[in-house]
Amino acid sequence: MSIKTEEISSLIKKQLANYQDKVSVEETGTVTYVGDGVARADGLENAMAGELLEFSNGVYGMAQNLESNDVGIVILGDFSGIREGDTVKRTGRIMEVPVGDALLGRVVDSLGRPIDGLGEIKTDKTRPIEKKAPGVMERKSVSEPLQTGIKVIDALVPIGRGQRELIIGDRKTGKTAIALDTIINQKGKGVICIYVAIGQKESTVRANVETLRRYGALDYTIVVSASASNPAPMLYIAPYAGAAMGEEFMYGGKDVLIVYDDLSKQADAYRELSLILRRPPGREAYPGDIFYTHSRLLERAARLSDDLGGGSMTALPIIQTQAGDVSAYIPTNVISITDGQIFLNADEFYAGQRPAIDAGTSVSRVGGDAQIKAMKKVAGTLRLDIASYNELASFAQFGSDLDEATQAKLSRGKHTMELLKQGLHQPQPVEQQVVTLFALSNGFVDQIPVDDVSRYESELATFMHANHQDLYDTIKSTGKLPEGDDLKNAVADFTKSFQTSDDKKKAAQEN
Repeated sequence: MSIKTEEISSLIKKQLANYQDKVSVEETGTVTYVGDGVARADGLENAMAGELLEFSNGVYGMAQNLESNDVGIVILGDFSGIREGDTVKRTGRIMEVPVGDALLGRVVDSLGRPIDGLGEIKTDKTRPIEKKAPGVMERKSVSEPLQTGIKVIDALVPIGRGQRELIIGDRKTGKTAIALDTIINQKGKGVICIYVAIGQKESTVRANVETLRRYGALDYTIVVSASASNPAPMLYIAPYAGAAMGEEFMYGGKDVLIVYDDLSKQADAYRELSLILRRPPGREAYPGDIFYTHSRLLERAARLSDDLGGGSMTALPIIQTQAGDVSAYIPTNVISITDGQIFLNADEFYAGQRPAIDAGTSVSRVGGDAQIKAMKKVAGTLRLDIASYNELASFAQFGSDLDEATQAKLSRGKHTMELLKQGLHQPQPVEQQVVTLFALSNGFVDQIPVDDVSRYESELATFMHANHQDLYDTIKSTGKLPEGDDLKNAVADFTKSFQTSDDKKKAAQEN
């Protein structure tokens, strides 16, 4: 076999063409301590706060404590393979995650890596997880409603696009259900949704993902999961990663809804990290900057000015309370950062009032600005009606001698509370809610036995769709009640024709 000189020379020329005489300099350090998801390393004098660092086994970490003699690193992954004496090198990049349309419909971890078994995510866009919130002049006031599809919220504590509305309550009172219903209700409304699950069981996250898929909501949703089995650093950075993914769409002029479920567990993870990093503990052993941890996250939710594209990011942070104590450290912190709160009452929940929203404690600081005029009109006295009913109901249980006016108020209150009940994952379009509350505020529901109120509501919606779709369309397109008495006459016609349970029984007996 003869070797041709031409082949050898062409190979050498190819190798020379690819040769680069650039010298790469890497700054490396040595691990001096590792344990509990945290490492310390010396020799990284120029490391930046929040910089991504790579250990010799390929696991990444994030620089947190920049001290005079070493760097405190939180390890983003399995730390069992890291040993004292291992090398760790700077990457020169601030912690960042992949962003873009490719993530829609996917379940990812805190680093943006897919964990749903559907293959890699093909996107070349990334964003740093930490970003300064938009300034005062970069924002515009919240004025466009974000409909949740839940009657009691859209009527009493309306949420606007760009708002931050806290969902707060004890465990197992329906906090996540409200957030999922709100995501499901965004179908066809052009809103990108991000659900950040922090410290939850993987089975719970799986069930929530399946719920979104079943109702066709996963197509426009990104799920970021940092489950209870993940290290504390992954739980800590998960909401920031979700916010970075949302900002990509917000700065592209789109509307985004992001749910943080829940920030109590993120605060616990940050406390754990801070104590291991030997930061001085403060109240309830949380570090001194726990308020800043949440404020710099939630301030990133905004409605941008027209110069920046007019996009928005609406945040629904969730906080879990202990025995309804909203005056604890983390709840009061987040209440002071947000633009209102939806408080879920455990007693009402167990009494069958679901969603169990406490109308007295819940508030939206944006209020009527984020409501269509029709809803504002029909829900005007709703809060007062509920408050007076709750007050009268507590007195009425001690005595039976009530005058007619008091009995009428109690009856109206019972009908109101029954009408505000809503099934799980059954969000309603705003025009349907308006007609239902119109029937309540005009006294039509008062004529119906309390046990039949739920059936009356669903049959009214069916009747309106079949016979008066034009009235629905008017409310939807103009945001106002139809002029004249058309709506009143339509509801009156239906109420006359509605058969109560007693009527049905009588008819059955006659036959």
